[in-house]
Amino acid sequence: MSEKGQNTNLAAEYHVLSMLYRIGAEAYLTLGNKKSVDIVVKRASDMITIDVKGLKGSSCFPGDNWTRESSNHFLVFVSFIGRIGDPQCVPEVYVVPSDELKNARPELDGKSVVYVNPKGNRRVVELSRLRKLASRYRDKWDYFK
Repeated sequence: MSEKGQNTNLAAEYHVLSMLYRIGAEAYLTLGNKKSVDIVVKRASDMITIDVKGLKGSSCFPGDNWTRESSNHFLVFVSFIGRIGDPQCVPEVYVVPSDELKNARPELDGKSVVYVNPKGNRRVVELSRLRKLASRYRDKWDYFK
């Protein structure tokens, strides 16, 4: 991963952490380069883990390293919509429970969050798909209160 890629992910992680603090969550950033948990949120009765995926542009988030599926694990997709260098830009954020990242989701009327190419060797989450499902995922911070 290039230095700019790491900066995108760090910017995304710190944006999510900032939002969590703003809603009053007790959140902690985990350290390390190759990890599936970026942030841990401590609630009164349990812990929640978050994997943050950052994107400079507006295409798709690679999905080859999403391995955790748990009712207490979430992926938070942060797109800087091509304006990462603009401090006035508010990124688009989508909060998706990890167990909803399976390919078949009948309750979404066939609109899976995950796209798998015809060969089956590439799995991504397209920003356009997240936008279509915005009412379900966009800025859903209530999971973490």
